[in-house]
Amino acid sequence: MAWYPGAKRMELQPESDAQPAIRPTQLIYHSIAAPWTPRRTYEYWRDSTNLESHFGVGFDGSIGQYIGTQTRADSNMHANRRGDGTGAVSVETASNLNHTDPWTPAQVAALIRIGVWMHQHHGVPLRICRSHSDPGFGTHRMFAQWSDGGTACPGDVRAAQFRNEVYPGIVAAAGGKPIPKPSGGAVTIDGKAYGLGASGDHITRMGRALVRAGCGRYKEGPGPNWTSADTESFRAWQIMRGDDPQFCDGIPGPKQLARLLDMFGEARTHTVARGETLSAIARKYGTTWQAIAKTNGIEDPDRITPGQTLKLP
Repeated sequence: MAWYPGAKRMELQPESDAQPAIRPTQLIYHSIAAPWTPRRTYEYWRDSTNLESHFGVGFDGSIGQYIGTQTRADSNMHANRRGDGTGAVSVETASNLNHTDPWTPAQVAALIRIGVWMHQHHGVPLRICRSHSDPGFGTHRMFAQWSDGGTACPGDVRAAQFRNEVYPGIVAAAGGKPIPKPSGGAVTIDGKAYGLGASGDHITRMGRALVRAGCGRYKEGPGPNWTSADTESFRAWQIMRGDDPQFCDGIPGPKQLARLLDMFGEARTHTVARGETLSAIARKYGTTWQAIAKTNGIEDPDRITPGQTLKLP
């Protein structure tokens, strides 16, 4: 089995060992119709279904690999394994719920990197597939044989991106030209970058606030360099806020970030207003009155006074 060195290996079992071998001659791009990180995609396929793809790519360009590329996966229907032993490698990508959004610049760069590796490692020819069995590159919607009758995946916008950005980028990069890098992270808020390629103390502060909010998905850190764990953690915060699931992509929005830092930033304090109770203050900041009382050495929670400054846990 072959594993792309630029991906995080998340091997699915028993599929990885139980499915037949293929000789990969095609690379087919998909949208999963969910704003999932590679880790969340892995967990879904591991726990909920025996369907799977070879790769998963998050909004931030992070890449997970679930099955070796010389082993059959399910995402391409009859392209998975043909009578001559050839088959297609599949790449699922995070999207909104209707796969109507474009690939992010970070996703485009990741798809190009996978494509170049497939060309160099497996000899996939630098052409767009001319038929369902023709070696090359394609999107899931191109041939009915790839989807048991037809599909819109990966959507109109991404199908156009494949022809105008991704495939030309693969050809250019295979010829020695550099792969375009997303500049400045996925977003810039108050002059600071958040997302793929972003780094700085502000990323650490955001991560610590996510941990305080109960949204931390870190095995190490948080630290100053943006990782897929930051994406997963911020997506958990978006979900906690009750945002529309199709927009819970793990990439900060200005209001989402401001709310996080206001509620869970470092050195938080609250000045008691007339009529406020410790329970009401706790609800406002997503904590408990017991935690506030312990932090401030308050023995009687009914004895707080207007103008009093409370440290928040």
